[in-house]
Amino acid sequence: MTAVSSPSVQTWAPRLELAVLAWVLAVAAGTWAVFTDDAPGRILLGAAALVFALTGLFCSIARPRLTADVTGVTVRGLAGSRSWPWAEVNVRLVRTRRLGRESTTLELDADRAEVPDLVVLGRLDLGADPEDVVEALLALRT
Repeated sequence: MTAVSSPSVQTWAPRLELAVLAWVLAVAAGTWAVFTDDAPGRILLGAAALVFALTGLFCSIARPRLTADVTGVTVRGLAGSRSWPWAEVNVRLVRTRRLGRESTTLELDADRAEVPDLVVLGRLDLGADPEDVVEALLALRT
Protein backbone atom coordinates (compact mmCIF):
# COMPACT_ATOMS: atom_id res chain seq x y z
CA MET A 1 0.00 0.00 0.00
CA THR A 2 1.56 3.26 -1.07
CA ALA A 3 0.85 6.35 0.95
CA VAL A 4 2.08 9.56 -0.59
CA SER A 5 2.62 12.36 1.94
CA SER A 6 4.01 14.82 -0.62
CA PRO A 7 4.74 14.60 -4.34
CA SER A 8 8.41 13.83 -3.81
CA VAL A 9 8.13 11.47 -0.80
CA GLN A 10 6.75 7.96 -1.09
CA THR A 11 6.27 5.39 1.67
CA TRP A 12 5.55 1.69 1.77
CA ALA A 13 4.44 -0.31 4.80
CA PRO A 14 2.96 -3.70 5.68
CA ARG A 15 -0.79 -3.80 5.21
CA LEU A 16 -2.70 -2.79 8.31
CA GLU A 17 -4.85 -5.91 7.97
CA LEU A 18 -1.73 -8.05 8.49
CA ALA A 19 -0.97 -6.36 11.81
CA VAL A 20 -4.55 -6.70 13.02
CA LEU A 21 -4.66 -10.37 11.98
CA ALA A 22 -1.39 -11.08 13.80
CA TRP A 23 -2.67 -9.47 17.02
CA VAL A 24 -5.99 -11.37 16.80
CA LEU A 25 -4.18 -14.67 16.27
CA ALA A 26 -1.82 -13.91 19.17
CA VAL A 27 -4.75 -13.31 21.52
CA ALA A 28 -6.58 -16.40 20.25
CA ALA A 29 -3.54 -18.68 20.62
CA GLY A 30 -2.74 -17.25 24.05
CA THR A 31 -6.32 -17.72 25.24
CA TRP A 32 -6.41 -21.26 23.90
CA ALA A 33 -3.09 -22.00 25.64
CA VAL A 34 -4.50 -20.82 28.98
CA PHE A 35 -7.60 -22.99 28.77
CA THR A 36 -6.07 -26.20 27.38
CA ASP A 37 -5.28 -29.20 29.61
CA ASP A 38 -2.56 -30.58 27.36
CA ALA A 39 0.90 -29.48 28.61
CA PRO A 40 2.77 -29.97 25.28
CA GLY A 41 -0.10 -28.26 23.48
CA ARG A 42 0.09 -25.37 25.92
CA ILE A 43 3.78 -24.91 25.11
CA LEU A 44 3.17 -25.02 21.35
CA LEU A 45 0.25 -22.61 21.58
CA GLY A 46 2.29 -20.28 23.79
CA ALA A 47 5.09 -20.31 21.23
CA ALA A 48 2.61 -19.63 18.42
CA ALA A 49 1.09 -16.76 20.43
CA LEU A 50 4.57 -15.30 20.92
CA VAL A 51 5.37 -15.52 17.19
CA PHE A 52 2.06 -13.88 16.27
CA ALA A 53 2.59 -11.15 18.87
CA LEU A 54 6.09 -10.42 17.55
CA THR A 55 4.72 -10.27 14.01
CA GLY A 56 1.99 -7.88 15.12
CA LEU A 57 4.52 -5.77 17.00
CA PHE A 58 6.80 -5.57 13.98
CA CYS A 59 3.95 -4.68 11.62
CA SER A 60 2.74 -2.00 14.06
CA ILE A 61 6.07 -0.37 14.95
CA ALA A 62 7.96 -0.60 11.65
CA ARG A 63 5.59 1.69 9.79
CA PRO A 64 6.40 2.92 7.21
CA ARG A 65 8.88 0.19 6.35
CA LEU A 66 10.42 2.03 3.38
CA THR A 67 10.49 5.77 2.70
CA ALA A 68 12.06 7.32 -0.38
CA ASP A 69 12.50 10.84 -1.66
CA VAL A 70 14.84 12.67 -4.02
CA THR A 71 17.66 12.61 -1.43
CA GLY A 72 17.67 8.86 -0.67
CA VAL A 73 15.94 5.98 1.09
CA THR A 74 15.13 5.13 4.71
CA VAL A 75 14.34 1.64 5.97
CA ARG A 76 12.60 1.33 9.33
CA GLY A 77 12.75 -1.68 11.64
CA LEU A 78 12.21 -2.51 15.30
CA ALA A 79 15.61 -1.16 16.36
CA GLY A 80 15.29 2.13 14.47
CA SER A 81 15.79 3.57 11.01
CA ARG A 82 18.67 3.42 8.56
CA SER A 83 19.06 6.02 5.83
CA TRP A 84 21.24 6.16 2.74
CA PRO A 85 21.65 8.80 0.05
CA TRP A 86 21.09 7.61 -3.51
CA ALA A 87 24.84 7.68 -4.21
CA GLU A 88 25.41 4.94 -1.63
CA VAL A 89 22.56 2.55 -2.43
CA ASN A 90 21.90 0.13 -5.29
CA VAL A 91 18.31 -0.93 -5.97
CA ARG A 92 17.72 -4.41 -7.42
CA LEU A 93 14.71 -6.56 -8.18
CA VAL A 94 15.48 -10.22 -7.48
CA ARG A 95 13.35 -13.16 -8.64
CA THR A 96 13.94 -16.56 -7.06
CA ARG A 97 12.23 -19.84 -7.75
CA ARG A 98 11.82 -22.34 -4.93
CA LEU A 99 9.57 -25.35 -4.74
CA GLY A 100 7.95 -24.43 -8.04
CA ARG A 101 6.98 -20.94 -6.88
CA GLU A 102 8.57 -17.69 -7.98
CA SER A 103 9.00 -14.87 -5.48
CA THR A 104 10.08 -11.32 -6.14
CA THR A 105 12.00 -9.21 -3.64
CA LEU A 106 13.51 -5.76 -3.53
CA GLU A 107 17.17 -5.55 -2.51
CA LEU A 108 18.75 -2.37 -1.24
CA ASP A 109 22.53 -2.76 -1.21
CA ALA A 110 24.32 0.09 0.58
CA ASP A 111 27.96 0.60 -0.40
CA ARG A 112 29.16 2.27 2.77
CA ALA A 113 32.84 1.78 3.40
CA GLU A 114 32.51 1.29 7.16
CA VAL A 115 29.57 -1.14 7.26
CA PRO A 116 28.01 -2.50 4.05
CA ASP A 117 24.28 -3.20 4.40
CA LEU A 118 21.90 -5.41 2.48
CA VAL A 119 18.16 -5.03 3.06
CA VAL A 120 15.75 -7.48 1.43
CA LEU A 121 12.09 -6.47 1.32
CA GLY A 122 9.24 -8.59 0.05
CA ARG A 123 5.58 -8.06 -0.71
CA LEU A 124 4.58 -8.41 2.97
CA ASP A 125 7.17 -5.83 4.05
CA LEU A 126 6.15 -3.32 1.42
CA GLY A 127 2.40 -3.90 1.19
CA ALA A 128 2.83 -3.61 -2.58
CA ASP A 129 4.33 -5.47 -5.51
CA PRO A 130 8.15 -5.14 -5.35
CA GLU A 131 8.23 -4.48 -9.13
CA ASP A 132 6.06 -1.38 -8.69
CA VAL A 133 8.22 -0.21 -5.77
CA VAL A 134 11.42 -0.60 -7.81
CA GLU A 135 9.91 1.47 -10.63
CA ALA A 136 8.94 4.21 -8.17
CA LEU A 137 12.39 4.16 -6.52
CA LEU A 138 14.20 4.40 -9.84
CA ALA A 139 11.94 7.31 -10.85
CA LEU A 140 12.79 9.12 -7.61
CA ARG A 141 16.48 8.40 -8.00
CA THR A 142 16.84 10.25 -11.29
